[in-house]
Amino acid sequence: MKHIKNCNRCDVLLTGDNWWLANYKKHDYICNSCSYLKRKTNRFKQLARTIGQAAWGSYDKVKQGHVYIVSNPAWKGWFKVGMAIDAADRCRGYQTSSPFRDFKLEYSRFFSDRKNTEKLVHKKLISTGSKNKGEWFNASLNEIKTTIKEVKDAT
Repeated sequence: MKHIKNCNRCDVLLTGDNWWLANYKKHDYICNSCSYLKRKTNRFKQLARTIGQAAWGSYDKVKQGHVYIVSNPAWKGWFKVGMAIDAADRCRGYQTSSPFRDFKLEYSRFFSDRKNTEKLVHKKLISTGSKNKGEWFNASLNEIKTTIKEVKDAT
């Protein structure tokens, strides 16, 4: 008896006209239309990964940007000191991971070398005895702002 199969995606009856019989050995029961869409989707995903890697490489090459302070009321007294090309945009990115959308951009300042400035600010805060967990510091907002303001820009 001949096997009768339907497409695993659209449930259309597979015949010799709408299905490649070579797929029978692979147990790939997908009609030609769905197979075409699958190939296009996979190609699009591959292209998106390539674009993403290129965009990240470009982002990483940009030296200038903001050093910023972000707070969240869930962690009273703790502030994140980070760096980004655009501090406001970076804060919006944090909001997607917070169900209450309660991250607040407290302060930001533009520098010609955001990466080195961020490292310098972190070192200064640690040397003053501020407790930290990665980029989060348990210090007063004024103390962190003052530390950032005291850093000289390389321009």
